[in-house]
Amino acid sequence: MITNIKSSKPKCIWKSKNILGEGTLWVKEHNSLYFVDIFKQKIFILNIKNKRKKIINLNKRIGFLAHIKNNIFILGLQGELRIVDLKSKKTLKSIFVEKNLPNNRINDGKTDPKGRLWFGTMDNLERSITKGSLYCLDKKLKIHKVDKNYMITNGPAFLDSNNFYYTDSRRKKIFKIKINKDFEIIKKKIFVEFNSKEGSPDGMTLDHKKNLWVCHYHGASISVFDLNGKRIHKILFPAKNITNCIFGGKKNSELFVSTATKSMKKSELKEYKHSGSLFSLKTNVKGNFSQPFKIKI
Repeated sequence: MITNIKSSKPKCIWKSKNILGEGTLWVKEHNSLYFVDIFKQKIFILNIKNKRKKIINLNKRIGFLAHIKNNIFILGLQGELRIVDLKSKKTLKSIFVEKNLPNNRINDGKTDPKGRLWFGTMDNLERSITKGSLYCLDKKLKIHKVDKNYMITNGPAFLDSNNFYYTDSRRKKIFKIKINKDFEIIKKKIFVEFNSKEGSPDGMTLDHKKNLWVCHYHGASISVFDLNGKRIHKILFPAKNITNCIFGGKKNSELFVSTATKSMKKSELKEYKHSGSLFSLKTNVKGNFSQPFKIKI
């Protein structure tokens, strides 16, 4: 039986004034929502239980972070994956990515059901060139190049260990991809394509019914698609650029959403006055808890 999705009105929970808010991550054991501002080179942390806020400054642009254990995270930075202890600020390991492409940066990233880390790269200047690629970092810290020729990479969202959704935001396309055990693509097709009025598909997440929740960059909304690519729910926001979303909270039925002010006109900023803020909304479905990145530290 398909659940009729219900959601509350989005509530602004942090006027974080992000230029490019991204990388939402719920860490259950910390009762905290983590997100980043790519352009400001900052990590934002909001403890949902005690409402404490913390901001960590970095020396590079950051696309995402993934939890490993305790206060140890892996950060997707410009040209580098960096394992750090966010409490002590100590860097435990640096893995450099695409040394031959200095104008590229890491964008979105997520762990899969096996605890492997997936991430994409893109042109840092956001030119219309296909220099972006999709990678997986396995548990032995070996990088596998899985796909290439992307403009702006976003996602992935995993149906299972071998099947996932992946996005090229510039092309306004979400792909459904199947891989084998050797990280080779054995099937790839367009799952959903946005039209010009809808903005661009950005960050996304899955609920426990395997519906795909997709952020509309420049589209002031989130759409929910079922397994057949049919839109079954839509949420409107008082922000123009919706960038990333993740389920979390006590029952894992709260959706946390990052937004951006990047490239907005003055008139748009006036109309969408909460752009750049962090939002939350309640739903009648649950998400899947993110797996930690499973490596030995």
